[in-house]
Amino acid sequence: MATSSCKGCREEYKVTEEQIQRILASSAFAPERCVPDEIYEQRLELCRSCPKLQDGTTCLVCGCIIPVVAKLKERECALPGQSRWGAYHEEAV
Repeated sequence: MATSSCKGCREEYKVTEEQIQRILASSAFAPERCVPDEIYEQRLELCRSCPKLQDGTTCLVCGCIIPVVAKLKERECALPGQSRWGAYHEEAV
């Protein structure tokens, strides 16, 4: 059985939808720290079209769990030199 050199690629390290929802429900995601739902959905859609998104959750550029970081105002797309979130980030701040 071949194993991946990337920890995040192995089944035992994959983040479930339940885990993501539990994180988003935590106090760290107070409304004043989060982008509006419309901006959140736009960010997610932009990431879904990115070739650097792995398994629908993980950014291969920064290693972040996109459904989590896309919710936060202070976060930006980590794609070097070409943020996919662009104007969406500035509208939300």
